[in-house]
Amino acid sequence: MWKKFQKSKIQYLDYWLLLPYVILCAFGALMVYSASSDLMSIRGMKPDAYFTKQLVFIALGFILMMITYFLKLSVLKNRTFLKAMTIVVFLALIYLLLLSRFRPSAAINGATAWIQLGPLTIQPSEFAKLLIVIYLANMLSRKENELADGFVDNLKLFFSPVVLVAGIILLVFIQPDLGGASILAAVMVVMFFGTGMSYWYGFSLITAVTTTVMILFSILRHFNFSTNVNSYKFNRILSFLHPFELENMGGSQLVNSYYAINNGGWFGLGLGNSIQKRGYLPEPYTDFILSITTEELGVIGTLVIIALLFALLARIFYLGIHATKMYHTLLCYGIGTIIFVQTLFNVGGLLGILPITGVTLPFISYGGSSMMVLAIALGIVLNISAQEKKAAAAN
Repeated sequence: MWKKFQKSKIQYLDYWLLLPYVILCAFGALMVYSASSDLMSIRGMKPDAYFTKQLVFIALGFILMMITYFLKLSVLKNRTFLKAMTIVVFLALIYLLLLSRFRPSAAINGATAWIQLGPLTIQPSEFAKLLIVIYLANMLSRKENELADGFVDNLKLFFSPVVLVAGIILLVFIQPDLGGASILAAVMVVMFFGTGMSYWYGFSLITAVTTTVMILFSILRHFNFSTNVNSYKFNRILSFLHPFELENMGGSQLVNSYYAINNGGWFGLGLGNSIQKRGYLPEPYTDFILSITTEELGVIGTLVIIALLFALLARIFYLGIHATKMYHTLLCYGIGTIIFVQTLFNVGGLLGILPITGVTLPFISYGGSSMMVLAIALGIVLNISAQEKKAAAAN
């Protein structure tokens, strides 16, 4: 029976999702090796240490993706499952909050965002993204028939989901993880307006937030940046606004990212020939892996990666738009938003368009939590695609 089910579902596998994923993972593994091998050798470690780990993450991710693909999506609606997942994520985030207060030395790059479990390092904020997507898709699709025309009425209707999600966003922000908190907020906004609420409300909200941010940045640009400010987040923003003047306060990352992109030109210096990965860009295999990619493979190589990411995004949002169930639509919108905003923040950060937030590039940057969460998320979208195809074939 199970084997028959597997065979019947394999024929509905969406290769428009699967192929970009596989190619991106291959690109990512290659660039992780290139960006990390020199540093590993300097530290007296095996040059392929991070490359080997990344391959393990990719393999685990692929297994999780296929398990999720063959899973019945009704499992994700199970209240016991949702409660358990919510409790685990909340406890993990509260643990990080306590850790940051009582063991400040546990912070990495100014943030306490990781939990060490033996040889594994878990980043709860990554799993929080998946939780919010699954939780909101379930809660909002259940209230599909209760949506009202009034904005205030809808806010009352969605009060409980907003409070829970806001609590998670606050805990992530406190780490401090501005990038992660922003992604979670974007997911919430997109999924709420994916229910069919008036786009006017969405436009008004986005305009208000954007205007506020622009005003704050305008004020900060005229701030006396020689003043000693002990806030990590504040210094990161100032170094984004004045990278060359504040090169010793964090601006060096952005400056060296510019150098890497400039060195690469259109066609790059060749695989393995990056200069900036040799101690100039810290941990070049994570946040700034696209800078190293541009230096070695050129703008052309980088555009190939961006094109693959946007092909994947286009397919995910296409499935969401054409889905026959709101639950499917909201899952696709939420997952697509995670990948889109992560890509936007990562690329915007290394170009100096947005502040550097420590957000990794999906499927390319080194990282186990991110790779596994994104693989599970993609498995959900593959599952939705198969169900929609099967339903269309039955009609």
